[in-house]
Amino acid sequence: MWAGHVGQHRQAAPPMLESGYQTSQCREVRVSTSGADSSASSVARPRRSAAQLLAAKNARPIRSLDDLAADTFESDEELDDFLAFTYAERHRELA
Repeated sequence: MWAGHVGQHRQAAPPMLESGYQTSQCREVRVSTSGADSSASSVARPRRSAAQLLAAKNARPIRSLDDLAADTFESDEELDDFLAFTYAERHRELA
């Protein structure tokens, strides 16, 4: 919490990256696998922090739900058909 509690001094927010993320929000992510899909000849890639990965992809934080909006269906009828199909498929094996 950056504002602090009542009666405490306000802390400064951490610096922002070019991507718009605060540095305190970026953490290195380590992933491990069983090794079944790796080969002995594969070259090890350098570890990159989440901030570096976000910067490489030019990722921006989602500021509102409007950022996620997409015109997937051309009409309300097409949407209704999709929803009816999805509902029927999900409940097909229950009958």
